[in-house]
Amino acid sequence: MVFSSHIFLFWFLPLALLLYYVVPARARSLVLTLESYVFYGWWNPWFTLLMLVSTLIDYVCGHFITRPKATPRGRKTALVASVCSNLAILGFFKYALFFSENLGKVATVFGLGEVPLPEFLSHIVLPVGISFYTFQSMSYAIDLYRGHAERARSFIDFACYVSMFPQLVAGPIVRYGTVAEQLRERTHSLEGFVAGLTRFNYGFAKKILLANPMGRIADLAFEAGSPGAPVAWAGILAYALQIYFDFSAYSDMAVGLGRMMGFRFPENFNSPYRSTSLTEFWRRWHISLSTFLRDYLYIPLGGNRMGSARTYLNLLLVMLIGGLWHGAQWTFVIWGGLHGLVLALERLGKNVLKISLPRPLGWVATTLVILSGWVFFRSPDLATALGYFAALGGAGGGTEAAEVLDAVVFTPLNLAQLAGCAAVAWFLPNSGSFLRRLDGWKIALGLGLLFAGVRVMALQGFNPFLYFQF
Repeated sequence: MVFSSHIFLFWFLPLALLLYYVVPARARSLVLTLESYVFYGWWNPWFTLLMLVSTLIDYVCGHFITRPKATPRGRKTALVASVCSNLAILGFFKYALFFSENLGKVATVFGLGEVPLPEFLSHIVLPVGISFYTFQSMSYAIDLYRGHAERARSFIDFACYVSMFPQLVAGPIVRYGTVAEQLRERTHSLEGFVAGLTRFNYGFAKKILLANPMGRIADLAFEAGSPGAPVAWAGILAYALQIYFDFSAYSDMAVGLGRMMGFRFPENFNSPYRSTSLTEFWRRWHISLSTFLRDYLYIPLGGNRMGSARTYLNLLLVMLIGGLWHGAQWTFVIWGGLHGLVLALERLGKNVLKISLPRPLGWVATTLVILSGWVFFRSPDLATALGYFAALGGAGGGTEAAEVLDAVVFTPLNLAQLAGCAAVAWFLPNSGSFLRRLDGWKIALGLGLLFAGVRVMALQGFNPFLYFQF
């Protein structure tokens, strides 16, 4: 079930809100948990068992970490159990086939013969949102161990935290300490509900009216085989806009749904394409993930405390792991490596060489790096990515099929949508800033956008969010 669907908008959400508000306040976390399991089980009911197992493991580990009589060794053992179990679950479902295939290729290269893949690996289905809820659940035990959070009041509170359907399958990644007080007691008001509904409406419209049209243009370009340079550049620009609007739309809807139920989730995007450096980009893009990687990986590796060379290595390692987190493909690893390399070069230029680009030039350079990275991110394999770079350089086109593609892509409607989406991304305020102060006309505009989005959604058919696959 996705937010941008009739079943969610007209059936699940109204019933979920009604049930949530009619039960006594003390039962609302339980009701929200049950609703979230129904929401998650809509794809595959068996996946709810996996989430429940992860939740139970981390809740029990949290109990042993915070026991009054817990020894340092016992606390560390519980922490290791939490981290290893979550990584094992994630590794099996997301990376087992990837590593097995590559192990077989390595064996062949070294003359060890062909290594047959176990039959069951080809039948593994990736549970939706597993990368998000395992990270979120694991962070609970880590924060308890570090003393950055207090143990959950009850298993229901913790299960509600892990499974909350507004941000379950695509974030933002919420730390337990952020919502611990809200799980115990949160404020419900008409003003907060309207603010949440309005934020949801804008996010829904962003998904339907902006992200989906950009996705259609991007698909035409990337699936063309050998497009001409103009189509290739239009395609990568469209994909950059699609992934931004798609993911930030989900975050908007998640923040809005949470607010409708009394929760305040952290912002996840802050106009990232205005960045004049890649360092700034990662302060603005998928903020909850970049903060997670910083606090749970970069700093434990030593951060910038162990000399310049180690800092550059840490940046590269963190982004390589961040790339692999997005998907079990070498294109994601290359995407992460590219970002890690540029982040290290920026740190070298700023701290050692004392070089800083003028802001306009920095924006152009950063945008080109981001667009280049999206080529790897969007491509199913390295050969496709290299072919697309060749098309960007003018090596494609020149055929009758390419001329037909030019006519299909560069229609007045597509060009207007592309220009409009670019203007929104680069020049208009982002949703969080725009709706920080809520006025009547913004509420009315949100309702109008919701109505328009529903009308258009009926024509678009099924439209899953891009980040559900991660």
